[in-house]
Amino acid sequence: MELTHFSTQVTRFTPLVWTMLVGNFFVRASYYMVWPFLAVILYTKFSLSATEVGVLLTGSATFAVLLGFYTGNLADRFGRFKVLYAAVIVGVLAFSALAVAEQLWSFCLAVFFACMPRTLWDAPSKALLSDELARDDDRELALHLLYFLVNVGAALGPLFGLWAGLNGEQFSFVYTAIAYLALFFALLLKQHQANTKRPAKQIKANVPHFRQWLALLRQDTPFLWALMATFLVYLVFGQGDSSLIQYLTRAQVPELALLISSLIVTNSLIIVVCQFPLLHLMKSWSIQTRLLAGGGVLALSQLMMAFADVNSFWAWIICVAVLSLSEAILFSNINIHIDRMAPTHLKASYFGAAGLCSLGFALAPLVGGLILDFASGTLLFIVMVAASLAAMWLYKVAQRTENV
Repeated sequence: MELTHFSTQVTRFTPLVWTMLVGNFFVRASYYMVWPFLAVILYTKFSLSATEVGVLLTGSATFAVLLGFYTGNLADRFGRFKVLYAAVIVGVLAFSALAVAEQLWSFCLAVFFACMPRTLWDAPSKALLSDELARDDDRELALHLLYFLVNVGAALGPLFGLWAGLNGEQFSFVYTAIAYLALFFALLLKQHQANTKRPAKQIKANVPHFRQWLALLRQDTPFLWALMATFLVYLVFGQGDSSLIQYLTRAQVPELALLISSLIVTNSLIIVVCQFPLLHLMKSWSIQTRLLAGGGVLALSQLMMAFADVNSFWAWIICVAVLSLSEAILFSNINIHIDRMAPTHLKASYFGAAGLCSLGFALAPLVGGLILDFASGTLLFIVMVAASLAAMWLYKVAQRTENV
């Protein structure tokens, strides 16, 4: 019965929906096929220090997040496709430049622009999914599939890169450029097919300009509370990518390389294997209940890390498995929550504003590093327990404010 319902929902997915889903998979896979080697190239070819690499990547990523906030509003005002085409064209040019740049300034400029396509693509692609699917349950399934495929792409990309023998060669960035070029033509074809079947949607005259949108955003108190909660969630998850590794390295954990690799594999496997069983388990739960459940599991994972035996291999595997369960619950449901809070004519603007929460990931290494330098790993994870509980409280405040 459940399989039949799933099949029925999938048949309602339009060609544009599949283009968004499959396109996200291939772009993310090709991105991670070469992006992990970027720091290697910056060090071996251009002799940049670790600090210089960090400043370049953090600065580029932060600018891209802020740009996404603005371009989300542009997608609502001028149409999703114009911003989507801009994203793929920038992707083609930026990654082509990374493949051939020989001077440090040109390579750094290409890195700066290479951070932009994902941000430009994110908000309008999610808004387009919402536009194409009229039913709430279909949009929910599409957003779950989107998160699932992005994770599969992120997991398979580096493995394929190693299998293909790319091994950090600069010219390998051209494969990501080709993926963006293919996505450009797929988007062009599917848009043309969609426009021949039905008239193009007229741009709504009541979509506010950016300053007007900011004024409206300041008045949407429930959404602002939800943004603050999501920022804290991302801040906690960001510790797993940076501070946890630093903590284990400073503690001189035995077989550190094996442990780190095992943690990464555990994270990917748990998310890929458990996301849809969790979706089935929680299908009758409200979005708020799912977010609170995910926040509770997140707090539990941080509490376990605070008191885990630092030299126990399996203790850390279990801690990261619990962390990954919370990720499987939270991340796709955060997108669903945003979709349901956003007015129909401001979907991309709201998804663009939600992109600001990614600053939690950007600040995570700084916050975690300061706590590790001046206190201890135990205090770091206790602070993250408090941040998780604060996020749960903020989600409840958002719900109460919305119901007033």
